[in-house]
Amino acid sequence: MATGTNIRTYFNGAWHAGDIPVINAADHGAWLGSGVFDGARYVNGAVPDLLAHCQRVNRSAEALMVTPTVTAEDMVQIVWDGLRAYAKDTAVYIRPMYWGIDGDATAILPSAAKTGFAICLEEIPMAPETASVSLGKTQFRRPVLESSVVNAKAGCLYPNNARMLREVRARGFQNALVTDAMGNVAESATANVFMVKDGEVFTPIANGTFLAGITRARHMTHLRADGTKVHETVLSFADFEAADEVFLSGNMNKVTPVVGFEDTSYQVGPVTRRVRDMYWDWAHSE
Repeated sequence: MATGTNIRTYFNGAWHAGDIPVINAADHGAWLGSGVFDGARYVNGAVPDLLAHCQRVNRSAEALMVTPTVTAEDMVQIVWDGLRAYAKDTAVYIRPMYWGIDGDATAILPSAAKTGFAICLEEIPMAPETASVSLGKTQFRRPVLESSVVNAKAGCLYPNNARMLREVRARGFQNALVTDAMGNVAESATANVFMVKDGEVFTPIANGTFLAGITRARHMTHLRADGTKVHETVLSFADFEAADEVFLSGNMNKVTPVVGFEDTSYQVGPVTRRVRDMYWDWAHSE
């Protein structure tokens, strides 16, 4: 699935130009969905938290019972080698991924003996600073560990997110505010979520139904160091309806202001702007 342009692919020990084929029809990942990935961003010569993203894709592989075959440190070096083909001012999405190749006698369990690995680099611009989204409610919820591999960034989880997006976009919203099985807010359909009330920041507590993101953790660290109180807690739709500001946190665009949730409207406020400024100040200083 090519979302961007100017694609380069690392496969079988070498970088290749273009969106080359890397998976076979009979591979476990193609047939039974044993694929995981992660995403990092190259922006103005920096790749914030690249090592953490490479470490997470290895943890995701293990959670999906696929054997990781490349150390996070080696993965970082491979990524930097591939990025040399891009100009410093090019925005690139970095996607390392694993998938199962063989299965056991039942075909269901991926074999630990053989794993597919690739890295895809795609030129995808960052959203402009003026970008924002509106959120709607969705009937679909985040699953729990007992029924889904929510402790992995796994491709098999994303059709549920796609249902959320299709549902709310049909009603004129751009993204969905999503609850867990108990009806508490978990995240959006594409990213983690924060809200601001009376100058303090709140985000859903990581309860195992969603990935508490690397960028999310970075924002919380910056806010606390800046003297802002940050609460990880149980939040409801009513809490978001009463919020002063809301913003999304994800790897693709780092900070995305939310300007509405159903009938509630928000301004792009000072905390949201401060979070964005602190993130890029840090990223470009690394």
